[in-house]
Amino acid sequence: MLTPDEVKARAKALMPGLTEDLKDLVSHASCSFPGFPEEPVHEMRRAAIDVLERHGADVHELDLGEGKPAIYGEMAGPEGAPTVLLYAHYDVQPAPVEAGWDTDPWTAEIKDGRLYGRGAADDKSGVIIHAGTLGVFEGELPVNLRILIEGEEETVSHIGPFVDANPEMFKADTYVIADMGNPAAGVPAVTTTLRGNVIVIVKVKSLEHPAHSGLFGGAAPDALLALIKILGSLHDEAGDTVVPGLAKFEWNGTEMDPDAFRVAAGMVDGAELIGSGTVGARLWSRPMASVIGIDAPSVKDAANVVLPEAAAKISMRIPPGADSENEVGLLIEHLKKAAPWGVHVEVERVRVGYPFSARMDGPAVKAALAAMQAAYDTESGFMGSGGSIPLVARLQGISPDAEVILWGAEDVAEAKIHASNESVDLSEIEKMIVAQALTLQTLGQES
Repeated sequence: MLTPDEVKARAKALMPGLTEDLKDLVSHASCSFPGFPEEPVHEMRRAAIDVLERHGADVHELDLGEGKPAIYGEMAGPEGAPTVLLYAHYDVQPAPVEAGWDTDPWTAEIKDGRLYGRGAADDKSGVIIHAGTLGVFEGELPVNLRILIEGEEETVSHIGPFVDANPEMFKADTYVIADMGNPAAGVPAVTTTLRGNVIVIVKVKSLEHPAHSGLFGGAAPDALLALIKILGSLHDEAGDTVVPGLAKFEWNGTEMDPDAFRVAAGMVDGAELIGSGTVGARLWSRPMASVIGIDAPSVKDAANVVLPEAAAKISMRIPPGADSENEVGLLIEHLKKAAPWGVHVEVERVRVGYPFSARMDGPAVKAALAAMQAAYDTESGFMGSGGSIPLVARLQGISPDAEVILWGAEDVAEAKIHASNESVDLSEIEKMIVAQALTLQTLGQES
């Protein structure tokens, strides 16, 4: 058995090579969204397989039948040891340079201990954490391991039906999800909740064709104006989502400092927080509808016409305990009822992701808390997450008694995941490798 100091020494020794590996992973523009080039996604998958294999993994490409393949592998530990599944994803969000990047998003740069580039944190750091964990053990695993690296977590994933059809491949005693992060670098916390995410597209049609705004404007209904009124009905003046019937609860866990949140979110001077209640409640225990895209003429291409059609994509986060099917139904009903002037409205369901609450009293979570304390030399806390990882609830469904550990190197304060200038603190990766290795070792001893 390795002592904590030995684990720390091995992790430290691995970091120079792992840093170079992460730089290489960042160079692959692995956006799995429709319309983006396919080859960088495939290159990224091959690079991730190479990194994992060089650190002791036995993994291969997993054809899901539809969508981008995943990475999957199984490795045997001691006889009778528990099975742990390690999860991450290799796909990333788009990174348009015009969104405000200070560096090339596909060329990793290190500044002040942070490595910058798209996917550096979300979630190529998770791939590196798993590779480093394997490297620490040098082939002597304390548990039976399964590894699953998804290729479509950021977009419409196809892995769910495959998991449902092949549950034996994904059963485990503990799931370790390396796609989260601490409140700030050096401040350890295990995530306890995930919000679900339902996405719809609302389409408005008011005319059979465009109409001259001088001849018809003021009497003929404008589709974009109708869409704006529909979208405006989603929130009250404070910014709370007010779709009738949506589930919510009061947050009683660790709170987030409002000033630190303002800085992390990049709020401009004078901008106010929206919503009501504590920041934790707004982020982790209440529904929140966001308009993430609109189809309408751009300012550059605008003409003096009454628009016949317009559309918007809405992403609504829902809190743990909510029924996703019920919530998306309520959202669709609300959008249709909010339509003014008799315009025609269609609502298309795009995605239904399920919220999750982790069991916090089991041996795996206790082992994780102790490991975090040893890795960070300070006591670990708990936090919620406003984000969603749709597969987690599915995995829990095939192994109902399994525990789920949610953590990672995507610190809320500075990582800027999904935004420009995304980065990861390299010391967070090192500490998470230590925490993960110590957790697996403890689980193996307790079997």
